[in-house]
Amino acid sequence: MPRAAFRNEFTYKNFIEQGRESEFHKLFEDAIAVVKADFGKTHPMYIGNMEVKADGLLEERSPVDRSIVIGRFQKGRREDAQKAIEVANAAFAEWKDTGYKERAAIFSKFADLVSKNKFTIAAALSYENAKSVYESIGEVDEAIDFARYYAGELLANKGYSRKTLLGGSKANVSAGFQGAPSESEKVIISMKPYGVFGIIAPFNFPVSISMGMSIGAMITGNTVVFKPSSTDNMTMLVELMLYKLLREAGLPPGVFNYVTGPGSEVGDELAMNKNVAGIAFTGSRNTGLNMISRSFGRGMQKVFVVEMGGKNPAIISKNADIDAAVKGVAGAAFGFAGQKCSALSRVYVDESVKEVFISKLIEKVRGMRVGNPLNKDIYMGPLISESAYKRYVESVDRIKNTGKLLYGGKRVDVGLDGYYVEPVLAELQHSNELVHNELFVPILAIVGYKTFDEALRMANDTDYGLTAGLYSRNRKEIKQFSNAIESGVVYINRSISATTGAIVGLHTFVGWKGSGLTGKGTGSTFYLQQFMREQSLSITEG
Repeated sequence: MPRAAFRNEFTYKNFIEQGRESEFHKLFEDAIAVVKADFGKTHPMYIGNMEVKADGLLEERSPVDRSIVIGRFQKGRREDAQKAIEVANAAFAEWKDTGYKERAAIFSKFADLVSKNKFTIAAALSYENAKSVYESIGEVDEAIDFARYYAGELLANKGYSRKTLLGGSKANVSAGFQGAPSESEKVIISMKPYGVFGIIAPFNFPVSISMGMSIGAMITGNTVVFKPSSTDNMTMLVELMLYKLLREAGLPPGVFNYVTGPGSEVGDELAMNKNVAGIAFTGSRNTGLNMISRSFGRGMQKVFVVEMGGKNPAIISKNADIDAAVKGVAGAAFGFAGQKCSALSRVYVDESVKEVFISKLIEKVRGMRVGNPLNKDIYMGPLISESAYKRYVESVDRIKNTGKLLYGGKRVDVGLDGYYVEPVLAELQHSNELVHNELFVPILAIVGYKTFDEALRMANDTDYGLTAGLYSRNRKEIKQFSNAIESGVVYINRSISATTGAIVGLHTFVGWKGSGLTGKGTGSTFYLQQFMREQSLSITEG
């Protein structure tokens, strides 16, 4: 699949443009009925070709309504992870030698299967992590895009292998040295897989990010032990659905092993086991850095492909289109209740336009309906868990004590047993800890500024560097922002969203500073290379 053949899935966009919105919602409603019929079942782990059971079970309930039991999953232990690593290592011997075209074909077929089942997967996703209908279908689309894009990259780069030839010389010398005349050499430069990768998946994007990391590892010849989010924020059902589609697509047994269980055992074993060559992880900075330091501290030079959150800023200039800024800020801050690493969490507004900006933003946010995310007219569903709700309450209390609560801050009764809350707008000082700590709840801090230089300084004053936005029609400000902002994903005057919504093949999604490690992002031409190491092979033929 050459690069030119890649097309984004864009399900909702296509339905809307074709005048088929009612059909879109009917398909989603039908999928809900299909998914609900399977709730409450007990599911095994899958290691190699085997269904594996543990001594205990994890009961997963829906954050949409905690009376709904999605399913019961195995409470895997350290020994289950060890067995999966052993099986993955055995499978690696054959998988690494599988031709790159065959690997690309498997993941292209997987993309087609996910596309065929997209509404069912999206409906399960909405129940599991309380994403809206639109957020869920968009995430499933992104997983499809990752599979197709990475397959295309593998083919376009011919499996990341190239050959060169050094011509021979008739001159002879008695000893070798740099640049000495020699016989002809055929040199093969190739990228080769490392071995077993542990994939530690996030709750908030259990389809797209989880599959993006997994496909990145597998399509380049590595094998995977996959741990879904299995403790406080559980998302094990959609991951199981994807496992089954991978096998249906022709992925050999042992290449992708599905192990559920707490991070303290399964995740820790993946991070610390010497037979795991690499870790792909999306989650908190503290967790990521702890894994890295412990691994290297024990002398294990594992490969880490990590994305570790953000505290993402946007600057609203006095030269901004305020209406576009309001729309983009609201969407970026409160989509999926702010539970995205790319979510906008702090806004720096020129003092001369702050009052009108805040007034319009409050009006916009007031119109965002909170409720059951499976209903098509709902924008924001509940928080994922009780711990997220506690963090929300504590943050609101701090706002009241140290700043100004402009809007929100209360729990919302929608008639369901979930943690439904209002989005929060707060006016704070830049020095406030809420402006610097990643909260992962729907709270937006608004800070005034007097000069554009001051705004840039405050925007960069963070340990993170994931996404950032600017609203300005002044070319000088745009250039200054573009040159100075310390973020990997930057949007200027984007009304659909100030900091979220990177599109595979168009934007790369990469974290700078404390948000990442390698400086290379998903959905880009450089992503797959992180899962491989380079080898130079020289052959002299007599």
